Amino acid sequence: MSTPVRCTWPVKALDVAYHDTEWGVPVHDDRTLFEFITLEGAQAGLSWSTVLAKRAHYRAAFQQWDVSAIAGFAPAQVDTLMQNAGLVRHRQKLVSTIGNARAFLAIQDAFGSFDAYLWRFVDGIPIDQRLTASSQVPTQTAISDAISKDLKARGFRFVGTTICYAYLQAVGLVNDHLVSCFRHDEVARDQTAHHRLDAR
Repeated sequence: MSTPVRCTWPVKALDVAYHDTEWGVPVHDDRTLFEFITLEGAQAGLSWSTVLAKRAHYRAAFQQWDVSAIAGFAPAQVDTLMQNAGLVRHRQKLVSTIGNARAFLAIQDAFGSFDAYLWRFVDGIPIDQRLTASSQVPTQTAISDAISKDLKARGFRFVGTTICYAYLQAVGLVNDHLVSCFRHDEVARDQTAHHRLDAR
């Protein structure tokens, strides 16, 4: 059986599994949206492979991504998190996760869900860039600039435009699979189905 053609970045087994099943698929679950904005922030200065390897540890440490519970973490819990070798032990990143949870709850209150807030930046329609080479994959766009600016104004940290663009790729607001990648068309179908359901 021939090996499918993939994007160039997945190398390790976890990368491949993530690329083949999650990357670029539209996400509408608020817990998952918070998970990814946290993990993308944790990645700053590190590789995505490193963060994926720690993903289960993050899920356990952060109450299965119960945002209300995380928002209630006390300063002493940050000290406990700093002792957890399964996490990226960067105090400001850990502190920001708690502050971001509080800002996330405020967005849910204002918009009904974080999902509703986020997807309005693309008018509810995923962007398929139909890229043909890795060199064409952007690190930021006007949309990631706008989201970064707005999130920062709402109290989020570790949400620079590059982090926000990686987030958009992860949760399916953009499809940056190369057109030669076997997942490109599959994700495009998922995105089309998403739009049809959203339009009902």
